[in-house]
Amino acid sequence: MSKIITLQQSIMAEDEKFASSIREANRERGLLMINIIGSPGCGKTTLLEQTAKHSGLAFGVIEGDLATNRDAERLHALGVPTVQVNTHGGCHLQAHVIGKALESLPLEGLDVLFIENVGNLVCPAEFDLGEDFKAAVLSTPEGADKPLKYPYLFRFSEVILLTKTDLLPHLPFDMKMFEEDVKSLNPAAPVIRIDSIGGGGVGEWTAFLKKRIAEKKRG
Repeated sequence: MSKIITLQQSIMAEDEKFASSIREANRERGLLMINIIGSPGCGKTTLLEQTAKHSGLAFGVIEGDLATNRDAERLHALGVPTVQVNTHGGCHLQAHVIGKALESLPLEGLDVLFIENVGNLVCPAEFDLGEDFKAAVLSTPEGADKPLKYPYLFRFSEVILLTKTDLLPHLPFDMKMFEEDVKSLNPAAPVIRIDSIGGGGVGEWTAFLKKRIAEKKRG
């Protein structure tokens, strides 16, 4: 009788080594790195524009898209050091690519580094890029039901940003359901509401960032 032995090895094992190396290098620098994940059009780039205008923080961005550099150009116009990464069909960024992108940024002068991942609520959430934590972004037009439909992202993000709250008067968005669902998945994560036009909530977001930056620099 033959015996079958199955050997399993993570297909992401090699990339996880890059992620660990990036995390260790940023630990030595005292540099906070945040992986921002959300659907196309949810307001990730707009959030970063508001952060550039109102936070007073020095930050850089690794911008992930399937094609074009339009989001990177928007941030570059505000003086934000930005590196564009086009995946040409790939649904997420990978740590070895982040490692190469880091070589083109002035890291020593930054308070925080953002990775704006490819627009997607699924694939990017499952890959470690060497970040300190993930930030989930959801816009009100996408609907209040998304946290339970895409639980991995909302369960493992350290902050939830609800954008385009200026549209709430015009949308059937069930805030009570949204907040209860997020709390059931991730009771420790703060939910920050962002008015994408007026900038409301950016102060709370900035305070959150400054707290985490100070913690990182203290080691």
